[in-house]
Parts: sequence; C-alpha cells; structure tokens
Amino acid sequence: MSETYYEFGTAAERWDRARMFFEAKEFPTAARILRGLVAEYPEQTAHRLLLARAYYHSAQLRRAETELRALLERDPVESYARLMLGRTLERQGRHGEAAPHLRMAAAMAGDLP
Repeated sequence: MSETYYEFGTAAERWDRARMFFEAKEFPTAARILRGLVAEYPEQTAHRLLLARAYYHSAQLRRAETELRALLERDPVESYARLMLGRTLERQGRHGEAAPHLRMAAAMAGDLP
C-alpha cells in the first residue's frame, strides 16, 4: 500500500480507518494512520491515546511511552493514560517507575483498599 492510501480522506475517514485496523489487530497499520492524525490534531486525546495503544500492542513501547507522557503532560488526570503508562513501563521491566502511575490510576478508579 502506498503512503497516499493512509493520507486519503477527511480526518473522520482516517479516524474510522485507523479504528478499523486497530480492531482487526493490525496495530502497525493503525499507528501509521494515527501518526498523521496526531500530527494534524495534537490536542485530540482520543487520537493520541489510540496511537499509544497501537504502539503498546505492537511492542513499540518507547513510542507508546512518549505518546502517553505527552498526553499526561496536557491532562494529568487522564486515568486510562496513567494506567497504560504504568503498564508500558512494567512491560519494559521498569517496575519502580511504573508503580506510582499504577497506584494513581487505581486511586482514580477507586480501586485502592
């Protein structure tokens, strides 16, 4: 597939296409589409969060971490991004760094004893 296929259409069409690829577990393809959307609309939380998830599921953990940190810098109470960051750090073997994020996500969800 050519690069123009991914760039074709409105933002809404590209969003739908990215979600379709994500749901089909074609995470690298979804990420490829979402990168363009995030570059075009950096303030959109949903685009950046799905991009981070696509990176996570395709084992591009540093990229997932970068997107999640950017999200949390703008919105520190985005609980799902906080949870994902903790899990991303855990998956990289960085348990000490992950723990505060996981505790905060649990607190936000009301899951702490």
